[in-house]
Amino acid sequence: MSQPKKKKSPTREWVDALVFAVVAASLIRWLLLEPFTIPTASMEKSLLVGDFLFVSKMHYGTRIPKTPLQVPLTHQKIWGTDIPSYSDAIQLPYYRLPGFSDVERYDVVVFNYPVEFQYPPDLKTNYIKRAVGIPGDVIEIKSAELFINGESAMKPEEMQFSYDVITSRPLNADFFMEYGVNPESFLAFTDGSGYLVFATEEVISRLESSPVVTSVNKRIERADFRDPSIYPANTNYKWNRDHFGPLKVPSAGETIQLTQENLEKYFLVIEKYEGHDSVVMQDGALMIDGQKVESYTFKQDYYFMMGDNRHDSLDSRFWGFVPEDHIVGKAWFLWLSLDKYESMFNKIRWSRFFKGIE
Repeated sequence: MSQPKKKKSPTREWVDALVFAVVAASLIRWLLLEPFTIPTASMEKSLLVGDFLFVSKMHYGTRIPKTPLQVPLTHQKIWGTDIPSYSDAIQLPYYRLPGFSDVERYDVVVFNYPVEFQYPPDLKTNYIKRAVGIPGDVIEIKSAELFINGESAMKPEEMQFSYDVITSRPLNADFFMEYGVNPESFLAFTDGSGYLVFATEEVISRLESSPVVTSVNKRIERADFRDPSIYPANTNYKWNRDHFGPLKVPSAGETIQLTQENLEKYFLVIEKYEGHDSVVMQDGALMIDGQKVESYTFKQDYYFMMGDNRHDSLDSRFWGFVPEDHIVGKAWFLWLSLDKYESMFNKIRWSRFFKGIE
């Protein structure tokens, strides 16, 4: 005669429910959707600080975790501590499940910050930018205007630049808020003559009509100025954030000759992202895993990312290409947006609820 099934204790039921919830949330986060919060103004005004969005893992195909030994629902650290939430004792090869599409030009993409080399690729900090360059594209910026393959690129509707706004008297935050410029998007000049303002062309046009604004000038770097923080480092290219390139985005299977010019542009890619044990320059030649090479075939696709706030964005102009294995997913839609400068119910940006991301 079978024994009656023993009833679970309340504690055991709570533990089972918690384990199920963690497993279910982990699977959804890995396979389907992951929540993401906009922490900086680099994509304004297309995406705002305080936007909460879902990132689709399905569109480009879900990545198999490269670092499987990780505390569920964590990223880099255990919550509220500086204790690593993972072990890199096991590192799996890169593999991605089939997706709906490839990364398309102008998609808004979440990816792992490439040059954060202290972490495994899938645990680097998540960034969000627009993929302005896909494999094989040639990127060039002239006087702050982006060109792709020699043609003027699409301009996001709410793309921002920086402007010198000269005024006849001091202004306060309330004045700028009337024009949609939050306190983090303007900075007073030390001499009191005006303000550095990050804004769209529409906002700037409205500011110009104010009687207290005497002049507005868009900030553009000189064409002959070399910014040492711009990619690639340690070169003589006179490139800056407003004058950049031409630079070709590498594609999987593409073979290049390792001329001095190509070594300057792609050495970091070959050294850090292509999976070699050893990449060094020796007597003017490139040595890969101990072998001298005069040409190189890329193993994966790469992307060139830029923020829509073009003068306040740390992006591919500064740190180079994003490898395919660093792509997390496609920014899909907003589910909440909170304005930290408002209070109570005014904090909620109701017009952005469940808004698609373009």
